[in-house]
Amino acid sequence: MPLPVTSLPSSSSPTITRQRRIQQAKQRRAVFMALLLLGAGVVGVRSLPHPSLRQIQESVWVSHPEPLAMSGGDPYVRALMRTISAAESNTNQPYNVLYGGNVVPQLNRHPNICVEIVAGQNQGHCTTAAGRYQFLTGTWQEKARQYHPKSSSWFSAWGDYSFDPESQDLVVYYWLRDASAWNLDIPRALRDGRLDEVLRRLSGTWTSLGYGIESNSMTARLPRIYESLLQEELTRFASSTALPTSSRQLP
Repeated sequence: MPLPVTSLPSSSSPTITRQRRIQQAKQRRAVFMALLLLGAGVVGVRSLPHPSLRQIQESVWVSHPEPLAMSGGDPYVRALMRTISAAESNTNQPYNVLYGGNVVPQLNRHPNICVEIVAGQNQGHCTTAAGRYQFLTGTWQEKARQYHPKSSSWFSAWGDYSFDPESQDLVVYYWLRDASAWNLDIPRALRDGRLDEVLRRLSGTWTSLGYGIESNSMTARLPRIYESLLQEELTRFASSTALPTSSRQLP
């Protein structure tokens, strides 16, 4: 004898209609909650205090390189030095920074800390690059013997030159002004508007300046950065020379 067939409720039955309404209500609530959470997130981001946003930003990069620690000097060379640091040590603590972004508190000597290189052609090696101009330990000792403002026979014997901010600046300043070191009169080239030639010549030492193997996100911006910094340095130079007791001017 055939089994009795139970009639299925039609789509218009009260049971199906009620289930559909419950399901639609749940869907509307889910959409509403998603929109509510999204709106709260947007409001939350916008309501962050501006100092916090600046602090986060400055811990990663700076849009305007810090002024030099040293006083006086050729404004064209000063602008170039700050441009180099825009590519090499773009933080708000450039004199203390190691490769990779960590900072050291003491600058009585080059930190000589070898940090692993995590990208690029030298990945897997380590580098002792440190300071505003990312000096390797050996390069710092070599150039400090030639240009350090506080060098002496005792310092030369031990290679223990102060790595303080002003000394970092002065070593680079005198190095850049030494035409025999680069086979180029850099101050004259800058005055002639030959920045590209200067950056190309320096890129063998500071590879992030372009034309080398380690260009970074700042490299393409360097000409514009230099022009902005040059105007700032020229203005500062004009102001200092107008004062009766101006800052000591370097040659």
